[in-house]
Amino acid sequence: MKVSLAITVLNESDHIRRLFDSVVKQTRQPDEVVVCDGGSKDNTLDLIREYSNRLPLKIVTKEGANISQGRNEAIRNASHEIVAVTDAGVWLEERWLEELLKGIGDQRLEIKSNLQSPISNSLVAGFFQSDPQNIFEIALGATTLPDVEEINPQKFLPSSRSVAFLKKAWEAVGGYPEWLDFSEDVIFDLKMRQKFGDFVFAPKAIAHFRPRPTLFSFMKQYFNYAKGDGKANLWLKIHLVRYVTYLIVVPLGVYAAWVNPLLWYAGALAMVAYVRRPLARLIRQRRLSLVALVWVPVIRVAGDVAKMLGYPIGVWWRIKNRNV
Repeated sequence: MKVSLAITVLNESDHIRRLFDSVVKQTRQPDEVVVCDGGSKDNTLDLIREYSNRLPLKIVTKEGANISQGRNEAIRNASHEIVAVTDAGVWLEERWLEELLKGIGDQRLEIKSNLQSPISNSLVAGFFQSDPQNIFEIALGATTLPDVEEINPQKFLPSSRSVAFLKKAWEAVGGYPEWLDFSEDVIFDLKMRQKFGDFVFAPKAIAHFRPRPTLFSFMKQYFNYAKGDGKANLWLKIHLVRYVTYLIVVPLGVYAAWVNPLLWYAGALAMVAYVRRPLARLIRQRRLSLVALVWVPVIRVAGDVAKMLGYPIGVWWRIKNRNV
């Protein structure tokens, strides 16, 4: 089976070597590496070309492309029927591509009509883990990313930093949604699942990425994610629950505790429940510390606030662009 590795880049000079060094070390080398550059102004492409004698590179340019457009352009230029996709800001474990390809069956494409949600061996979901550099990033990774033990393969929607599929399947769903610059891989995953069935889960196909280094950059990221959810009409119930919790339940709880101080104990228990999963991850990862413990609730609240601010902006965009 020949496979093309598709990557889109934009001003990635600070860490592009980390990714390409990890590609060179793959136990199963890609037969082609297709890179779409969205118009980098730094020396990203010069650094990538340094690998031309070690990797079968094909570089294309699409000036001003967002991540969906860049991915689609790279896949469109892929020569092989099997396509693996990753992002510029990651590094890949040595068996990443080998593990992904274990899940790919023959190259026949079968549209699924069985309501029992069958597994499609044309679509493989790899996994991803945080690569933290400081205590804040340790807390952020534990707060926002599940451990592999928590994954339900039948419900898991893979990030496009670690995924593989047949090019024919990508064509059948119209590729990544180019009108969407955040949450684009969620829409792509949902269309693929609807048409071809659940992804095969490859938990050992692991891509590592560094979490956002500051609270502000994290909030900006989640603001954009929520804006993308609003544009794409994703997870309405989850967002509504968040608004009800912060705008109604929490104020009423604070007022009730002011009237009856004993209720502060109930509030403390609610906070423990709110952060129980991140704390469990920190314990499993043997990374629990007092500083990380303090950061976890701050990150949870900051992320929720960012989502509540971003979602209505995305909804308003969708209302104004109903024909998209």
